[in-house]
Amino acid sequence: MKTALTIAGSDCSGGSSIQADIKTMLAHGVYGMSAITALTAQNTTGVHGIMQVTPEFLEAQLDAVLSDIKPDATKVGMVANSELISVISRKLQEYEVQNLVVDLVMVSASGVELIDEEGIDTLSEELLQLADVITPSLPEAEVLADMDVESREDMVTAAKKLRALYGCSVVIKGGHELTEGEDLLYTEAGAIWLPGAALPERNPHGLGCTFSSAITSNLAKGLPLEEAVREAIDYVDKAMNCRFHPGKGMSVMPHCPAAE
Repeated sequence: MKTALTIAGSDCSGGSSIQADIKTMLAHGVYGMSAITALTAQNTTGVHGIMQVTPEFLEAQLDAVLSDIKPDATKVGMVANSELISVISRKLQEYEVQNLVVDLVMVSASGVELIDEEGIDTLSEELLQLADVITPSLPEAEVLADMDVESREDMVTAAKKLRALYGCSVVIKGGHELTEGEDLLYTEAGAIWLPGAALPERNPHGLGCTFSSAITSNLAKGLPLEEAVREAIDYVDKAMNCRFHPGKGMSVMPHCPAAE
């Protein structure tokens, strides 16, 4: 069995973050591991509180996992500040981690900012330089590329700019009007438009986490990047078909057998 590590926050309601990552990895037949960057008090209605772990404890978690089990792929999700990002970057280099997916989590679906300005700078200067693939949303791509994106051509320009900045492949997630439902994958070969999942009017809780974790799982299993992304899109599409509403807010994806 292949292994994958997720480095991200914890969602006590189980719909996103570490919990969604582990469920997605399990559904892909991959052994999932985790290092938690923050505890969040959240549910389907929004994020109600965040308690970050200390840099020392995050380092201890990473040492415990990486000194024992080498992941076949690793995902970094929510990291709230510069110190934690620096710890992650240093440890990923120390243990020579491969197949690194960075899922930029700057703002929660409910609008809560999850990273500060200094953290964004460190993310750009340290962590993204190590990534094999990054998966920004359209607003996140605008921030990192320092440009407005108002057309499909702008998306390609932004992705090309991000690849030049960080030397990695880029997936700009679709689902908005500009893309007509397609995701943009930009690699050394150029732009590839991929049919995206059919999104509902309001995205399910944990959609982005699930997508990036599916890519990570597929890379862990040895799939080439384009195939890994295509398979991740298919998984998300099936997972959304079995979504349900356990709470008062957003729907969630239970990662049921129909999503395999």
